[in-house]
Amino acid sequence: MRERVVSVDIFRGLTIALMILVNTPGTWSAVYPPLRHATWHGYTPTDLVFPFFLFIVGTSIVFAYSNKQPSPAVYRKIVIRTLKLIGLGLFLGAFKISSPFILPFEEIRFPGVLQRIGVVFFAASILYLNFNWKVLLGIAITILLGYWVWMGFIPIEGQAPTFERAANNWANYIDLNFLGTHMYKEDYDPEGILSTLPAIVSSILGIFTGLVLVGPKGNKIRSMVLMGVGMVLLGHLWDLVFPINKALWTSSFVLVTAGWANLVLALIYYFSDVRGLSFGSIFRYAGANAITVYFLSSFISSIFYQITDEAGVSLHEQLFNSIFVHQGLSMEFSSLLYGLTVTGFYLLLGWWMYRKKIFIKV
Repeated sequence: MRERVVSVDIFRGLTIALMILVNTPGTWSAVYPPLRHATWHGYTPTDLVFPFFLFIVGTSIVFAYSNKQPSPAVYRKIVIRTLKLIGLGLFLGAFKISSPFILPFEEIRFPGVLQRIGVVFFAASILYLNFNWKVLLGIAITILLGYWVWMGFIPIEGQAPTFERAANNWANYIDLNFLGTHMYKEDYDPEGILSTLPAIVSSILGIFTGLVLVGPKGNKIRSMVLMGVGMVLLGHLWDLVFPINKALWTSSFVLVTAGWANLVLALIYYFSDVRGLSFGSIFRYAGANAITVYFLSSFISSIFYQITDEAGVSLHEQLFNSIFVHQGLSMEFSSLLYGLTVTGFYLLLGWWMYRKKIFIKV
């Protein structure tokens, strides 16, 4: 039986906690800049969170499937898990609290975080089971270069393509034509169709780190640091011609975020797996039921926004204003305090589920 790598569990749980934190401020009108997404090009710490999760999905695939061979039974489990993730994501996008408990069809958003996790998990798992690291590297390079060429050099209806938020942006163009009203915004979706291709590479790069962790003894920290620094530098160089952009999940964004993921994981690995220090257990507990905790946080948050009083004030707003807003505290701090409280609640829920040996595998 393969020895458990504690840092992977801590990293996964920490990422889920950060996903909850950045998604549940007290008010979206007062959020500290590091907890906001970049307006378009560039990145903030918040923009690292989702690619970190896709990265650790790839790393976890290595631990889950390294001793398995491709077979109908294995493929069946992968397909079932993929459909569960997509189904949960579609449910979150379609649910409303009043009868008939589902939004009008034209208002339902088809893409989403869980849907992207499902598709990326499916692709990365199939690729890992069927190809060695050299082929995977070739696939990753081909996708990243191909995405750059597609986005930057192929004309759209006679127009030169752009990386800006415009109609002649390939990612936006495809989403608008295939998804129509089923998008996050009227003109683009950050979890859109075309940008899912480079998102798969985020997970493939996590697979490479997983191979380092399960490989023969050696300086694994040095390997992760070298990969991390190399990808961050290469990503920033590529940014000069293909801007770092989360909404488009550009190739430079893939490299930069995977690079930072390697560096953060290397740091956690050093303290937890090498030095044997006991820390981060609360994140390990949440990581054991990562998708469940994330789904519940999103679902309950949606309910809190939808329940309103006679004046149209949501339950979320009532809780925030009555408990967290105080004279002498800035709105940004109050908003952060609300988010930390919500995150703390779900971390405790993860701890309780772990103590009760409740593990819901999605």
